[in-house]
Amino acid sequence: MNTTHPVFESRREQIRHCWNAFAERLQRLIGHSFLALVCRFGIASIFFLSGRTKVTGLLTLTDSTYALFMTDYKLPLVPPVIAAHMAAYSEHLFPLLLVLGLGTRFAALSLLGMTMVIEIFVYPDAWPTHLSWAGLLLYLIARGGGALSLDHRLRIK
Repeated sequence: MNTTHPVFESRREQIRHCWNAFAERLQRLIGHSFLALVCRFGIASIFFLSGRTKVTGLLTLTDSTYALFMTDYKLPLVPPVIAAHMAAYSEHLFPLLLVLGLGTRFAALSLLGMTMVIEIFVYPDAWPTHLSWAGLLLYLIARGGGALSLDHRLRIK
């Protein structure tokens, strides 16, 4: 037995219709290409700025970077000097690719792998930050760089 008054049901239906119309307008306004662009630039800036703290000049690693990888950032199976170079170069190359939208899925997947290494071996208590990075990267891996990317221009999936 339905005890809802017809006036309330009609009003509820009007609200639902208005909300759905608003959501459709938002979806058209904020489409995949815009979201991908924001994700690409947002996550690229995080990694690129981190990479800049590890180098001086163009790509010369600082003494403090080597020291960090020998102590705080020590990874299993990877010698500290090699890890320092890999991290610094990755934090420059992959963000650049993301900004250009070139090899977006590959660059995002590479940075997701780096995020996982950081989470597991370096800063395990920083999972809220790493989860937000992973969210941006997973979106790019799943959906690609969007229409405002070189991938789209070159017809690269």
